[in-house]
Amino acid sequence: MIRKIIKTDDNWGQLIARFTLGLVLFPHGAQKMLGLFGGYGFTATMDALTHQMQLPWLIAFLVIIIEFFGSILLITGFATRIWSLAILFLFIGIIFTAQIEHGFFMNWFGVQKGEGYEYSLLMIGLAISTLINGGGKFSLDNQIVKKLNKA
Repeated sequence: MIRKIIKTDDNWGQLIARFTLGLVLFPHGAQKMLGLFGGYGFTATMDALTHQMQLPWLIAFLVIIIEFFGSILLITGFATRIWSLAILFLFIGIIFTAQIEHGFFMNWFGVQKGEGYEYSLLMIGLAISTLINGGGKFSLDNQIVKKLNKA
């Protein structure tokens, strides 16, 4: 079972997809978890997600954990499919709870009250790619599979 979850090819394309997904998501997770990049940090983000957005405590907590730890573990290529699935569901949730009412386009010029879902669709596409194909070249998953195959 573990081999099926972490199996991946030595693929440059998947390395690029995994890195892109992880590197783009990391600053958002660091904002929420650590208060970096102009973010509010864990406590304030939990408060905003649970009170302003009225998400259940567990969902708010998972949003922060998935964005922060999921991005780091995707960059390293550890448990790529698991984190990709979590990110896939995260961004589907973001679309339906915060973006769908604002349409497709991001709020480039500040003329709408919220963000559209185009960024989320890109993240979903990358998550699906890494979910299907794994982490690719230089992933920890790939190294683990190689060691399991030798044993």
